[in-house]
Amino acid sequence: MLNKKLYLNPDALNSRKVEQKHTRDGFGEGLLAAGGKDENIVVLTADLKDSTRVNLFADAYPKRFIEVGVAEQALASIASGMANYGKIPFISSYAIFSPGRNWEQIRTTIGIDGYPVKIIGAQAGLNIGHYGVTHQGLEDIALARVIPGMTVLVPLDYEEAKKATEQIAKLEGPVYMRLNRAVGPVITTSKTPFKIGNSEVLWSGKDPKVTIIGSGPILYEALLAAKELLKVSIDVMVVNCHTVKPLDELGIIRSAKTTGAVVTLEEHQVMGGLGSAISEVLSKNFPVPMEMLGVQDRYGQSGEVKELYEEYGLTKKDVIISVKKLLSRRGI
Repeated sequence: MLNKKLYLNPDALNSRKVEQKHTRDGFGEGLLAAGGKDENIVVLTADLKDSTRVNLFADAYPKRFIEVGVAEQALASIASGMANYGKIPFISSYAIFSPGRNWEQIRTTIGIDGYPVKIIGAQAGLNIGHYGVTHQGLEDIALARVIPGMTVLVPLDYEEAKKATEQIAKLEGPVYMRLNRAVGPVITTSKTPFKIGNSEVLWSGKDPKVTIIGSGPILYEALLAAKELLKVSIDVMVVNCHTVKPLDELGIIRSAKTTGAVVTLEEHQVMGGLGSAISEVLSKNFPVPMEMLGVQDRYGQSGEVKELYEEYGLTKKDVIISVKKLLSRRGI
């Protein structure tokens, strides 16, 4: 059942009633709010002002906005220079281009010196649909989390994206935040707690036998699966791991000890992504049977979002299959 202590949206699991909004809209509104509180915040984009929703900031604070053009390497390098002189730059592009195209500039001009540049990778994952393989960022989390000192966030929904943006504006050091293109259900509310570095149990039965850990809007499929599994008396725990780095290791280990098995769910390559991060923690501290749902060493392709989720095994049905597989392996 939904964790009432987190003040979650009461209509979250009603697919007909739940509000649908973009995480990128939450980012845009959070950035506007943060910009009003700190004049050192500046925003740069690579010819994607409207698409990445930095247009709200640009309209309100034109003197603190720079249109770099289609030059992602310059985007990162200019931001590092501005950070060196006390600014807090937010740079926005598609995830496939930033950190994809400009990874070396991010590593060398931002990461090594620990500059507080906030890298926003929008239109990430398969949900960009018809744009296809050249624009579907499926490797960005792996690229970002390998950089020492880089904080990596994947907001669950619109509300989390808004809160995360306001918080990272105050955070020391570089940050990578991943945003979706497609609309997603608003699961949390303005009152729901959000803290970088934490994970939250969104759903738990009385005696959960499997933990499902995910990040981003795709985690909604896990909540729908949990609701479906309850009908056949299978209890699970659903954990929102919005901070991929630094990972909430204690929370992850605690959930694994509670249930004895883990399924990870992400709209990203399983290698180097959230599944890998969870596996690294549990293999060292509390090994349990695992199933990893994500993109399995494949490229993306064009298609409707629903079709792509089905093709790559990221649906409610796939979560249910993985849970039952783990229960079977444990003889339950």
